[in-house]
Amino acid sequence: MHGQIFKVTRAMWLAAFFVASLVLVTSQALADPDAEREALVRLTHEIEALAPLIKTAESQASPDTRIRFRYDWLRQDLERTRSGIQAHIDAPRSEPRTFPPLRGDYRQ
Repeated sequence: MHGQIFKVTRAMWLAAFFVASLVLVTSQALADPDAEREALVRLTHEIEALAPLIKTAESQASPDTRIRFRYDWLRQDLERTRSGIQAHIDAPRSEPRTFPPLRGDYRQ
């Protein structure tokens, strides 16, 4: 029983260490505006890279299903997201922005 308590305590310590390390690294990364900008630029490229995957999934969808996934809505939401990130990258830091809401529900 003593060994089980030690394992739980050790696991909890490792988890706490991991979370503390993650918070430290994240806070340092967020404190660097250039690093944030680079991460956001990478994110816009990743969103753009989804286009061929979406096209492939759409081409494999059965037109006879009763409930269909709305790929056009997904593309619109991804474009809004990408545009919002790009606007944040391009805009002055002190200017607040508003964006249209995402659909979020892609079933019809």
